[in-house]
Amino acid sequence: MEAYQKRIEAFLDRTLDPEDAPVPELIAAMRYSTLGGGKRLRPLLVYATGQAVGAPDAALDAIAAAVEMIHVYSLIHDDLPAMDDDDLRRGKPTCHKVYGEASAILAGDALQALAFATLLDATAGVHADTRLGLAKELAHAAGIHGMAGGQAIDLASEGQSLNVTDLETMHRLKTGALIRASVLLPAQAGHADAETRARLGTYADCIGLAFQIRDDVLDVEGDPELLGKACGADSLLEKATFPALLGLEASRQRAAELVDEALENLQPFGTEADLLRFLARYIVERRH
Repeated sequence: MEAYQKRIEAFLDRTLDPEDAPVPELIAAMRYSTLGGGKRLRPLLVYATGQAVGAPDAALDAIAAAVEMIHVYSLIHDDLPAMDDDDLRRGKPTCHKVYGEASAILAGDALQALAFATLLDATAGVHADTRLGLAKELAHAAGIHGMAGGQAIDLASEGQSLNVTDLETMHRLKTGALIRASVLLPAQAGHADAETRARLGTYADCIGLAFQIRDDVLDVEGDPELLGKACGADSLLEKATFPALLGLEASRQRAAELVDEALENLQPFGTEADLLRFLARYIVERRH
């Protein structure tokens, strides 16, 4: 994990080169939010899936960077006063608190565009059908059938009553879609067959939902120092959460069941999928 975290950090640093930026403050805001923080779970899933399907690391760097930039753009926008109005992210003031709301919006916009440019530039020698498939998968994860749609449901549901099924649907879009893309993009790049992609897709769906459940649990009982942000925000905003609907213990049990299902779908794989197995367990055991 540490080696891959360092690898993606270095690649992102090179990609967000301040020397190439016509507007220094904009690239500074992009670098501030992107570099030097976060678990890098989505890039780790890219590299781990690449291991499982035999894709070389060098072919995965741009995919890992693209999904991370989409993730960071969503965090910048989620933190804005019009959204969740958060003051802290990854243990430091949020982008709009440092650079202002306008610059934060533009930083998020630019990161989303750069994600696709990076993905397509790095796959210039790849067959056109594969390149198109990669771009479509990432766009789907970021759009109305993915993160943006899930965030819209989340905002509309504040103060409303949701059942568990509705809550799972929301989080499969808001959180799970990009996690799914982080697994399916490298599977496509590695030319995995249909059965392998189906198993990896189910794995990703399970860990994506488990990740959100764990986030909800940590918002209740987590340590703000470890989380890098305040706890209890969901309760203050009257958001539906898994602990609120199921209770803490049942939420933990649901997350554990999802991880078991994820691991079952990796049974046909050998040791080449061990990092995927580790990440599935890490998701429900993490403290931040």
